[in-house]
Amino acid sequence: MTPEIEAMEKQIEELKERLAQARREAPREEVSDFAFQTLAGPVKLSELFGDKDDLLVVHNMGKSCPYCTLWADGINGHLRHYEERTALVVVNGNPPEIQDAFAKGRGWKFRMANDPDKSFTAAMGYWNERDGWWPGVSGFTKIGGKIYRTGKAVFGPGDDYCPIWPMMDLIGGDKGWEPSV
Repeated sequence: MTPEIEAMEKQIEELKERLAQARREAPREEVSDFAFQTLAGPVKLSELFGDKDDLLVVHNMGKSCPYCTLWADGINGHLRHYEERTALVVVNGNPPEIQDAFAKGRGWKFRMANDPDKSFTAAMGYWNERDGWWPGVSGFTKIGGKIYRTGKAVFGPGDDYCPIWPMMDLIGGDKGWEPSV
């Protein structure tokens, strides 16, 4: 490794530490108790927390997006570890029956919910008329019966939420590779 690469890695590490601190200190955003559909029936955002105080909601574009599938495959691989700390659910616009069939085919174990009217996804900034659905993640916490969003991030090639990108950088980049469903 060259000194230049080592210096850049140190800068990135320091910036990530500053970013994490800024996220912890950012004001929370109160959100409504949105309604979703699941294979088991309707559920509210507050119910998705289960017995946890915190919740990660993965905003997913649905079964037609190979990139969203790539991120979901990775999340599934770490699910046990996530669930030791927080509740986690993947939300998209696919009907619950399609979500269930696709999840079973991929071996996914995480919970899924459908945002039937897109109100939640739009309010969180991951759906709009021009662009449609967009992938990412939002963090939530419950305090005193209220729900607050505590952070958010957009997913995209090269992000910190899918380890395949930095691993491919070690072999010269993706060289045109794209994930398949």
